[in-house]
Amino acid sequence: MQFRIGIRMRFFSRRLVMPNDLNFANFLFGGRALEWIDEEAAIYAMCQLDTKFLVTKHIGAISFESSAAVGDVVEFGLATKKVGRTSLTVTCLVRNKATKKTICVADDIVFVMVDPDTRMPTPHGRTLEDLEKVTQQELENLNIQNS
Repeated sequence: MQFRIGIRMRFFSRRLVMPNDLNFANFLFGGRALEWIDEEAAIYAMCQLDTKFLVTKHIGAISFESSAAVGDVVEFGLATKKVGRTSLTVTCLVRNKATKKTICVADDIVFVMVDPDTRMPTPHGRTLEDLEKVTQQELENLNIQNS
């Protein structure tokens, strides 16, 4: 799957593949991976927009590249692709922590900010440049190397 040139993938969280995460072939079940992706991407979007009032509107292309087995640690790379008036579009890459081999990529995950009372889309007032500045400042405050 092709990424926009210059997109910066940041790896924020990890999960351990457990026996109840497996399919009949004893590899990570695709449905479980998608559940994790939706959750991780939602947390990322909530942090980016500083709100818990988001809904998943769309998940675009999904590509499974390799498998994961019990005991593998998988990590989730997330990046903001696009910022709309009420939406945020994210890409998520799941990879094996030890081998760095890509397990799955979910592209064009769209979240929409909603009003807590009406549940209707509401403008968030952010730009891609704003979000990049905030993320960079957070990384500097945590002394995390930006790689």
